[in-house]
Amino acid sequence: MGKNIIEKIFEAHLAYGDLKAGSPVGLRVDQVYTQDATGTMAWLQFEAMGLDRVKVPLAVSYIDHNMVQSNFMNPDDHKFLQSIAAKYGAYFSRPGNGICHQIHLEQFAAPGRIALGTDSHTPTGGGMGMIAIGVGGLDAATVMGGSPFELNMPQVIKIHLKGKLQRPWVTAMDVILEILRRLTVKGGVGKIMEYGGPGAGDLSVPERATITNMGAELGATTSIFPSDKRTKFYLSAIGREADWMELKADKGARYAEVIDVDLSSIEPMIAQPHSPDNVVTVKSLGNTKIDQVCIGSCTNSSYQAMKAVASILKDNTVAEGVNLLINPGSKQVYEMIAKEKLTSDMIAAGARMLEASCGPCIGMGGAPGSGQVSVRSFNRNFKGRSGTKDASVYLASPVSCAVFAVKGEIVAPRESGLHISSFKEPSKYLINRNFIIPPKADASDINVIKGPNIKEAPVKEPLQDKINAEVLLKLGDNITTDDIMPAGSKILPFRSNIPAISEFVFENIDKTFSNRAEEAKSKGGGIIVGGENYGQGSSREHAAIAPMFLGIQAVIVKSFARIHRSNLINFGILPLQFENSEDYDRAENGDQLVIRDLNATISGAQKYIIENTTQGYTFTVVSTLNEREQEIIKKGGLLPYTRARSGM
Repeated sequence: MGKNIIEKIFEAHLAYGDLKAGSPVGLRVDQVYTQDATGTMAWLQFEAMGLDRVKVPLAVSYIDHNMVQSNFMNPDDHKFLQSIAAKYGAYFSRPGNGICHQIHLEQFAAPGRIALGTDSHTPTGGGMGMIAIGVGGLDAATVMGGSPFELNMPQVIKIHLKGKLQRPWVTAMDVILEILRRLTVKGGVGKIMEYGGPGAGDLSVPERATITNMGAELGATTSIFPSDKRTKFYLSAIGREADWMELKADKGARYAEVIDVDLSSIEPMIAQPHSPDNVVTVKSLGNTKIDQVCIGSCTNSSYQAMKAVASILKDNTVAEGVNLLINPGSKQVYEMIAKEKLTSDMIAAGARMLEASCGPCIGMGGAPGSGQVSVRSFNRNFKGRSGTKDASVYLASPVSCAVFAVKGEIVAPRESGLHISSFKEPSKYLINRNFIIPPKADASDINVIKGPNIKEAPVKEPLQDKINAEVLLKLGDNITTDDIMPAGSKILPFRSNIPAISEFVFENIDKTFSNRAEEAKSKGGGIIVGGENYGQGSSREHAAIAPMFLGIQAVIVKSFARIHRSNLINFGILPLQFENSEDYDRAENGDQLVIRDLNATISGAQKYIIENTTQGYTFTVVSTLNEREQEIIKKGGLLPYTRARSGM
């Protein structure tokens, strides 16, 4: 029987387990990378393990999220990350070098490898034919410490591509928006998307990377393309042809499902507020006035994307009343478009050029005005993520965004009357690694520098045999990690300070939550109740650490997003699911819930009888913890579990 690409890579990296859907498998990892919003805590957790050096072949610490230096906190974090990377043997990407996923694709990603990143958009590397998975910081820390990465084997879904894109107005962004329209933000949960078919050859590596990047919005574990002649061409162009290997599925490879997508039938698409799967064709919206356009992010900030945008803006002017912001994805991209005078065309048109960073995508500047309409070539448009709660944020391709900026409204790009140039994929990229600091051979004299805002990682006590806690908050479906732990320039600088950042948990939903949680902590703690797909979106583990710090004992929902479920386990919060969804409807804020015999139940059938002592009834919830996850929960989280196993 033939093997698919996932089976081939997993088999080559298998430490233990069986490649059967739903079974736990342990994988040896080639690369781990962090970014500054999640990396400070990940590196503090690694430091707590007491090791002398990272145990993976390649580790990289990136700076791309917390770039605004309005006080000492962000630059202190940058100095900490540089010093700790030097101390423990990691590369360090300096502030201004660009977005971690774009740089990693340029500098380190390679076919057939496995990479973990502390950011949900790590699957960008799948465009290179590698397994690239977003994880929480503590998972990354333990893997850097030498442990295999464990996950439950996902189902593998084949996305069979045929035809060719109707370039230049239809882009890879339109492809993934069409897939989101079909499958929704829950469509990839528990799955890996493997792209193939004759249409895959029509897409360059940067285009493939756009598609795999936004596979995170499907809830997929990761997404991957074959490694073929297009991959080899790109690696050769960036000076890394030695990293190429052919990688494709065998004839007769097995898949849980096959989904056909005809590239030639795809039109320019757009995601409406407030979800990436609320997708329609651009032309169906008519003429919708806009106030802001943002082009860039890890999804659409490649050299090709920037060149296409510049060709539309050339000799045109951004419409009156429209604010256009552009952030190229890396210093390499910035240098290339500057040498070709493309930045001049953008600036002349009225664009505001931002540094190579995440920027407005994570609410770090670039917020739209009150009630304004913003169209972005980004990956997420959750309510309030832009920094403005009542803004209406749309997602579209960089090409469409450039058209909208000039016209001042959402219009069908082909009918805009604007010109866009066609160009070939470059056979040679500018190569400059002067902003990447390699590991030190001798780190004996290096001291880790910690500013006053950097606090030690909190650790939960071992699991007690009974939870007696109050339902502090009942929530609906598709609650995001932005909802749980908001980002933005006000909150992100506290990522190294859990006591401080905990004051903002559920800030945009219930401003009284953190105070009520603190009050409940001494009385047994709190419980959160949610609906479907709880914890979708960013990998930010602070959405688990901060609730743990506030005394949250369990989260009871209809279903979890993958990364957030893992993060809850890693910090000792029990992830439970309603056996009967009707019991979700009965739960109310303020209900006192009692769960008994926890240790025996976790190791047994994992069916828990919960007493609602407020309303006077019982209901059943379940967990799906494998043996390792059971022990992690019992110990109080992954850090105490790792310490116990290593004898620390």
